[in-house]
Amino acid sequence: MESQVRTYLNYLRIEKGLSENTIHAYRRDMGKFSAFAAKRDLKVQHVSRGDVVDFLSTLYRKGLDSRSVARHLATIRHFFRFLLLEGEVKEDPAANIESPKFRQGLPDFLSLEEVDKLLAQPDVSDARGLRDRAMIELMYSTGLRVSELCGLRLADVQMESGCLRCVGKGNKERLVPIGRRALAVVEEYLRKSRPQILGKGTSQYLFINTRANKVDRITFWKALGTYGRKAGLGKTLKPHMLRHSFATHLLDHGADLRSVQMMLGHADISTTQIYTHVVEERLKQVYKAHHPRA
Repeated sequence: MESQVRTYLNYLRIEKGLSENTIHAYRRDMGKFSAFAAKRDLKVQHVSRGDVVDFLSTLYRKGLDSRSVARHLATIRHFFRFLLLEGEVKEDPAANIESPKFRQGLPDFLSLEEVDKLLAQPDVSDARGLRDRAMIELMYSTGLRVSELCGLRLADVQMESGCLRCVGKGNKERLVPIGRRALAVVEEYLRKSRPQILGKGTSQYLFINTRANKVDRITFWKALGTYGRKAGLGKTLKPHMLRHSFATHLLDHGADLRSVQMMLGHADISTTQIYTHVVEERLKQVYKAHHPRA
């Protein structure tokens, strides 16, 4: 099965144009299923519905939740649909398996006060501290995904027009406006911090480390977690939480859903609608807390 999985992943990369992060997730899920099939000495042509069900059962026994199991099932379905198109198999053994049900949770986001506390944590007198402050400001100002933020190039940021060019999922390009505060911090980073970090090296990327490479998402994730703890936020801070905060605060202050969808780079507006539920839930809490007859 491993050779078919490699062919499938190349198809996702070349034909579908999926990001490396997405392909890595598919590779991880298919690696588990390939190992399961290898233990049963199964070839792809002989995988049955019962085999797929048994595999999903092993995931539950290992402690995975319904959301994770549903993701694995979706990956297996996509794999066998590809094999059907290629004529490798005659039927999809996962086609009639019902996806596990799970409750769609509301995304975690920061309040305006928490955002201010977070932004106060980086030491802007230090080169890396100013870089981190610029990254956090820019991510909150634009709602970029962490991979999009780390992949920004110098040429992508248009300081005069106050916007940036972003290449998101599926290699889709979009323009996103940048707020005045974020622009000011990014400009200060470019003037003071970036030359210090770069030294004699050269790099096309906006946010760089001392080896002139782009800051990777794991490094930024760890730094963000450290600043979150220093700010006393009382929650595990993840990069996507800034993206959730960006969308929620925009809608909370009157932005229309379609504009937020475009800035986030969502292909389907139904993905963006989850944030309207966040705003509605917050309004309910405000009402219950302050109305005398709530």
